[in-house]
Amino acid sequence: MSLHPVLFDVPPYRLSGVMVGALLNDPAQLAALGDAVLTAPHKAPPCAPVLEIKPRHTQAADGDPITVPDGEDGLEAGASLGIVIGRTACRVSASSAMDVIAAYLICGDYSLPLASHYRPAVRQKARDGFCPLGPRIVPAANVPDPDALGFEVAVDGVVVQRGSTAGRVRSVAQLTADISEFMTLRPGDVLLLGRTHGVPTARVGQTVAISFSGLGRLVNRLQREPAALTEQA
Repeated sequence: MSLHPVLFDVPPYRLSGVMVGALLNDPAQLAALGDAVLTAPHKAPPCAPVLEIKPRHTQAADGDPITVPDGEDGLEAGASLGIVIGRTACRVSASSAMDVIAAYLICGDYSLPLASHYRPAVRQKARDGFCPLGPRIVPAANVPDPDALGFEVAVDGVVVQRGSTAGRVRSVAQLTADISEFMTLRPGDVLLLGRTHGVPTARVGQTVAISFSGLGRLVNRLQREPAALTEQA
């Protein structure tokens, strides 16, 4: 997939292809786990960020179809704020983390239904086109408070989820700082702030529109995976 359809007219002018997403960054997600966080294998709530790597092949653009694997009725259609790194960042503090952020964009965070966060959900989340980006890159200077952005997810024109980037376990700055503590971030890398609890499900044939205040609207339609791909799998 080419990211040329993403409007990107500010530094660093292109994405690197590296994407790191935060899991369980909504307190309601942790609360929903209940006593499960106290049992094996972890026996305690997470102290460090719970992260996933989204490979380059998961990227898609505004308007691209999202393919649903054969045998599945639909996908979890999550919405996440994308944080675009503007300069090399290594062990930055939370107080200076905003200085390394160049821009923001909308990320669709799709997955097959997840039963647990205790095992790496590569098969469920790291599929082709499961992370559409766009429709444009918005300079950080035009987003005064990324930790207070409202969003909506609509399926076939009906709003099925409303939320905000406010009140996360780790704010935009803290997440950037915590990840840069052990991973050098480069210009064009994208961090995903994470999904909000209560992710809706979309079915084959439905159109999902994700809107963030000041960032635009990302639209993708779910379609059945072509038979040829299914036979090769």
